[in-house]
Amino acid sequence: MISLNIEKTFGFISKENVAAYEAKVKEAQDALENGTCKGNDFLGWLHLPSSITKEHLEDLKATAQILRENCEIVIVAGIGGSYLGARAVIETLSNSFAWLQEKKKNAPTILFAGHNIGEDYLYELTEYLKDKKFGVINISKSGTTTETALAFRLLKKQCEDQRGKEMAQKVIVAVTDAKKGAARITADKEDYKSFIIPDNVGGRFSVLTPVGLLPIAVAGFDIDKLVAGAVEMEKACGVDVPFEQNPAALYAATRNELYKNGKKIEILVNFNPKLHYVNEWWKQLYGESEGKEGKGIFPAAVDFSTDLHSMGQWIQEGERTIYETVISVEQPTHKLEVPNDAENLDGLNFLVGKRVDEVNKMAELGTQLAHVDGGVPNMRISVPTLNEECIGGLLYFFEKACGISGYLLGVNAFNQPGVEAYKKNMFALLNKPGYEEESKAIRARL
Repeated sequence: MISLNIEKTFGFISKENVAAYEAKVKEAQDALENGTCKGNDFLGWLHLPSSITKEHLEDLKATAQILRENCEIVIVAGIGGSYLGARAVIETLSNSFAWLQEKKKNAPTILFAGHNIGEDYLYELTEYLKDKKFGVINISKSGTTTETALAFRLLKKQCEDQRGKEMAQKVIVAVTDAKKGAARITADKEDYKSFIIPDNVGGRFSVLTPVGLLPIAVAGFDIDKLVAGAVEMEKACGVDVPFEQNPAALYAATRNELYKNGKKIEILVNFNPKLHYVNEWWKQLYGESEGKEGKGIFPAAVDFSTDLHSMGQWIQEGERTIYETVISVEQPTHKLEVPNDAENLDGLNFLVGKRVDEVNKMAELGTQLAHVDGGVPNMRISVPTLNEECIGGLLYFFEKACGISGYLLGVNAFNQPGVEAYKKNMFALLNKPGYEEESKAIRARL
């Protein structure tokens, strides 16, 4: 079970002030449960883990198996919440050097597209795929998000040209809206297998829908266990769990109290490089949920100890507007001990026989003490190990805490009106039909 320790925030904020959030947190929990909060039409994630049926998981796994049997490569086309959750789980659970190893039968490599508009990236991807048996999971509610639609247009044509129309129909899967949108029309017209993105689940909360579950299953990981871990955390963060025992409630309350006391930046820290994309997923979850109405903690992230050699100076002695939340993995998956060296030129023989993870844990503890001494409050999230259950629990914990935290902040945590501004300007600059007036106005400013 994931646990949260907030003791290293005290001295910057008081335990009593955090405890004083209990009534407001209960109000937030009730508002989420009863659908009376802002954005209440996007609360489908709240009890999503416990509502997932065995039949639904079996359907996802059967589709994943078709892709695994017929593809060397599977491209996940999506952006933001339509790809970050899946990538976070896959990268966390995968061998760090899997891409260099000989592939096992029915174990395709997962690649990602549709999350940028890089011509070189897309060219190099399509060149790489020229002699590959590949398939595509196209993840888009509308089918018109520029980055994803552009990548899918290229990949669809290449897949059909290389593998034939019949096979392309078999290895292209749509994850999209139930009834409307360009991606739904294409899926129906081409007779692709498709899964639905629920209307009441926003992209950044969608990792436990087919958006995340299908790519994770294709990658060979156990989605039953992932969901089970999320179900366990759903219970642990429930409305009836006492405030002081509820990790999501405590996290939401503590970060809002820190914010109220001038800590405007939260740095999510990991000491395990496999968690890099969990950091990226978290940044979208909190940035897009809370950054509005001139409010919101800025979500930043670092990989330690790597970034101690780049960002460590700023964190230790820069402007004191930051706090850290550290994800600490208690047990690594593998064991590796420091060997003896007769010459000891590096001076590391004092570590002989110790596990590498013990060195890492002391780096973590030493960093925490140094940063707290330097004026940086510190929260610690303990994760037992990196497996499907733990990651499912961690993702749901952050989602539930985000819903509560947004309520405490007083914003609608489930919309993202600011995301549309760049799109309107881009369409105007590209002379998209229907944007003629906007195009004239914006070009007059250049």
